[in-house]
Amino acid sequence: MPRATEQDVHDLAGGLPHVTVITGTAGNRIYQVGGKSFVFFRTPRPDAVDPATGERYADVIVIWVPDEQDKFALVQDPDLPFFTTPHFDGHPSVLVRASRLGELTRAQLAEVIEDAWLSRASKRRAQQYLASRS
Repeated sequence: MPRATEQDVHDLAGGLPHVTVITGTAGNRIYQVGGKSFVFFRTPRPDAVDPATGERYADVIVIWVPDEQDKFALVQDPDLPFFTTPHFDGHPSVLVRASRLGELTRAQLAEVIEDAWLSRASKRRAQQYLASRS
């Protein structure tokens, strides 16, 4: 199974229908469907730091999830690199460091990104997309 890469995030998110990519103030990419973000590359923040050095992680990716149950399942699975911080309490998203994407298969990453898109796309777009896949 091929391992996931940062380029896969760009290819998978950008390859979904009706996606626009905007660039944040720090040059970070934000993937949106219908004006709603579903994957974005986060700038270094004080809530996501290396526990040994206190240095802010510069490679955090935020990925929307359908609901708290999905978030909990991803964050609690010890075999997956997803995490959250108190800043994201109550927010339907998980975080993952680009440097840890290789702990996922490309198929696992594709499923999480597709779920993110589906959670943010309009009902009509989501139905059309799912119908086109069957």
